[in-house]
Amino acid sequence: MSEISREILTVGDLNRAIAASLEDRFDTVWVSGEISNFKAYDSGHWYFSLKDEEGQIRCVMFRGRNGQVGFMPQSGDLVEVSASLGMYVPRGDIQLTIQTLRRAGMGGLYEAFLKLKAKLAKEGLFDEDRKREIPTHPRAIGIVTSPQAAALKDVLSTLARRAPHIPIVIYPTLVQGPDAPAGIIAALKAAEKENAVDVILMVRGGGSIEDLWAFNDEHLAYAIADSSIPVVSGVGHETDFTIADFVADLRAPTPTGAAELAAPRRDQMLQELDAIMQALLQRVNQRIEREAQTLDQLALRLSHALPNPVRMREQIASWQQRLNQAWSVRMENWKRNQTHYQSQLEMLNPQRTLERGYAVILNKEHDQLQAVRNTKELMLEKTYQVRLAEGEAEIQFSKVTQGDNA
Repeated sequence: MSEISREILTVGDLNRAIAASLEDRFDTVWVSGEISNFKAYDSGHWYFSLKDEEGQIRCVMFRGRNGQVGFMPQSGDLVEVSASLGMYVPRGDIQLTIQTLRRAGMGGLYEAFLKLKAKLAKEGLFDEDRKREIPTHPRAIGIVTSPQAAALKDVLSTLARRAPHIPIVIYPTLVQGPDAPAGIIAALKAAEKENAVDVILMVRGGGSIEDLWAFNDEHLAYAIADSSIPVVSGVGHETDFTIADFVADLRAPTPTGAAELAAPRRDQMLQELDAIMQALLQRVNQRIEREAQTLDQLALRLSHALPNPVRMREQIASWQQRLNQAWSVRMENWKRNQTHYQSQLEMLNPQRTLERGYAVILNKEHDQLQAVRNTKELMLEKTYQVRLAEGEAEIQFSKVTQGDNA
């Protein structure tokens, strides 16, 4: 290919091609070195170089990223950065666009953090089903933090603004240094023993991983998990995560956020109370209207049930007439039956037989008169009584002759 036929690139095109090649070739890289020529611009961006005994490279960390660092770097600091490798096209300088910056040696701490996190997750300390509900209307709120912490002032200010009616109990403790985990555990146990609060805010302002390391303590993690009082963790900035955040019943992005999550807003509570009052009034009015309708129905039924004198007199007269008629019919039936029974008795009366010309001979035995039914019972010189249709007489037989039918 001749020199004339070769594509001629501008400097900008060449730099852009180099930048694209670098971005394709290198993913995020971790680099350690010493900061030099550090400058923080009014825009919030940081510019500096990383160097060691063998070389140096320009670096930039934009405001959205450096707000998560937790400390202000200075020239001479040994740091570790994660960054993407590229080129600043206008100057042709290769540079690192930094995403994360930490003090040198923090890598070991981070590895310990990940190892403990994996262990506790396997044990179930991070499981959602074991986390307790944060009370929506706590009787009192406990705060576990250092009395000198700037975060405490923010938390108290937020609670005073949102829920000035809720009492606050502060459980003071160190929140940084080797003695901090034991102090935080003691504060949690004191809150449990007193049982004076319904929720605990465990708060601390932002800082480096070293500053927040107390909240990565394994014993503290178990203490939070075993707490009988729900715990809200508000440690560091929104991008800071500690073991305490994962174990706590609720994680807030900042200490102020923890206060907002634990305390209901006063105006919101008043609105809720007003809504409840309106609902109660509506229910009461509905009940009153329903009962008033029921009362009207009962009054109507009662008016129909009350005695009407005229109607009652008519009913009494009707019942009297029906009773007289029934009594007359019953009396007629009794009279007919009596006549019939008298006729039957009359037919069976022995007197009627005597009136037809018959007589009956009575034999007196044991002071009782018995009718003689057989001629063999007739004896001479014995007194018998003869009853006729009219009168009776005593007779003695001088001779008894028995017929063929005797």
